[in-house]
Amino acid sequence: MNDIIRVLVVDDDALVRASLEMMLDGANGISVVAQAADGDEVPAAIDAHFPDLVLMDLRMPRVDGIVATRRLRARNNPPEVVVLTTFDTDENVLHALRAGASGFLLKDTPPAEIVDAVRRVAAGDPILSPAITRRLMDRAATQADSHTEAQEALSRLSPREYDVMLAVAQGKANAQIATDLHMSVATVKAHISHILTKLELGNRTQIALLAHDAGLA
Repeated sequence: MNDIIRVLVVDDDALVRASLEMMLDGANGISVVAQAADGDEVPAAIDAHFPDLVLMDLRMPRVDGIVATRRLRARNNPPEVVVLTTFDTDENVLHALRAGASGFLLKDTPPAEIVDAVRRVAAGDPILSPAITRRLMDRAATQADSHTEAQEALSRLSPREYDVMLAVAQGKANAQIATDLHMSVATVKAHISHILTKLELGNRTQIALLAHDAGLA
């Protein structure tokens, strides 16, 4: 990743876009390279500005944030996505994460926490508030169909990949996983890459969701 985290802000409210740009451009190592007023403007903005991360609103008039995130994450080498919204229903959180978002924040999140989330997600560390995480995982664990499908998917992993998957589901960073499992960070990254490929997932958050669907964490 570049030294400067390049951010695209997507929101249908011009005041929100301007406020986020002012806040993020004032933080060291972050630059807002473009804005978009609707999800249908995202592809052109990505092609023109090559952001590392997209801050994505959910409710937009033409193409909503979930659809825009799904389309974006289906591209080659897509940027990370952090959803920033006023709507924190279980359905919104779940759909956003299934679409490939690596973070979910509310718009009343303190500015310093939004800046920290941008840095962490750009570095490969998914972000969810603890309250949202617990509600989501409790919901996922009660869905029988998801439980069975998740267990079947995880059975395709090798024993070592399975260990790494569990550690990812527990929210551990690569360095901690490497220490706990007595392997190098490079090996951890390789295992995670293999897990994503085998399970046809887009990011670490989706690994964690699958593990919780299976009742493992």
